[in-house]
Amino acid sequence: MSEPTSPNLEKQIQLLAKQARASARPLGRASAEIRTAAIIAMADELLNSRETVEEANLKDLEAAKERGLSTAMCNRLELTGEQIDNLANALREIADAADPVGTTTRRWTRDNGLEVSKVRLPLGVILMIYESRPNVTLDAAALCVRSGNVAILRGGSEATHTNRALNQIVQDALRSAGLPATAVQLVPTQDRSAVDILLTQDEYIDLVIPRGGETLIRHVARNSRIPVVQHYKGICHIFVDQSADQAKALLIAENAKTHRPGVCNAMETLLVHRDIASEFVPQVVAVLQKRGVEIRGCETACNLVPTLKSASPEDWDTEFLDLILALRVVDGIEEAIDHIDAHGSNHTASIIAEDSETAERFTKEIDASCVMINASTRFNDGGELGLGAEMGISTTRIHAYGPMGVEALTAEKFVVVGTGQIRK
Repeated sequence: MSEPTSPNLEKQIQLLAKQARASARPLGRASAEIRTAAIIAMADELLNSRETVEEANLKDLEAAKERGLSTAMCNRLELTGEQIDNLANALREIADAADPVGTTTRRWTRDNGLEVSKVRLPLGVILMIYESRPNVTLDAAALCVRSGNVAILRGGSEATHTNRALNQIVQDALRSAGLPATAVQLVPTQDRSAVDILLTQDEYIDLVIPRGGETLIRHVARNSRIPVVQHYKGICHIFVDQSADQAKALLIAENAKTHRPGVCNAMETLLVHRDIASEFVPQVVAVLQKRGVEIRGCETACNLVPTLKSASPEDWDTEFLDLILALRVVDGIEEAIDHIDAHGSNHTASIIAEDSETAERFTKEIDASCVMINASTRFNDGGELGLGAEMGISTTRIHAYGPMGVEALTAEKFVVVGTGQIRK
């Protein structure tokens, strides 16, 4: 049975949400130049506060080791030295990004002379809930300021000291640009009930973006009164067609699985056309095993390479986030599409094929936020697609589907200009 929520905590969180809403108007109407100045100030202040940030980060790293967190988790938590320089550069890139607020995306004239246009505006107040990586504190703050949105940030307990140091940098930068410091607020407590309280503040918060494990995201989606950008997991597929350039396919498969296996756009399942399986499967197994990949194969794959471990039914639905791969031989594109439809997570799917009709069919029939031809799944990333930094990847078809860059943090309103027209 869960503990009852403290009345004081509820009041504290409600006040934070109210302050965020009150900051939305002054931030949204601030000029692009003012918001740019605030982001540049974040980058400058980060470099000036390097020692403070590193000291805070060291406390988090020491606590993480005492708690027995994995090496991978500690690596994600670290923010020192060159990482701080890279983060400052990332902030400057966001500052240089085209400002979307107020831009006209379409314009047309009706028969009655009404001039209709669609104009971008901020979403309002965004609640960002994330784990581990403290750089998200500054990335999210800068992306929200660039797009005119207020941010409420709830980082993981493992990065408490670092996030507080970074939030101070953000608020100092906002003040220096003449913007309200409450335009970016860090939730001041790690009490888990604070998140549940925030998820009921639909009067003040417009969108929730959770980044982390599937358990976190499902909890947020299940308990929120506010629209949620969902991204449960990244079960990314590659299908190697009979028309594939096999040398190209080997390079792509190796990159997609081994470049960074612990990220959401890494390949988790490889599908191979039966007509080339006897030739290709042993080759790709040799390449991947040389890189330390454990391969779990279907019956046909195991017959071709008897040393493979047999795949379980659960393997087809697993985001391994590790050097583990599920491998299945399929009869052709129809079965490949059926498999992805049944087991994919709407994240990324790629086909390796030289036959243009087959590739075109794949792109039309696969439902994923990014569908690729002859390319690694690792390219489904805001920066790699030319969007710059991203808030996350949406795998639900809301206003955004795929990497959410600055434009995806805006909505569009209709602006209608008339000369006295009345409806008849």
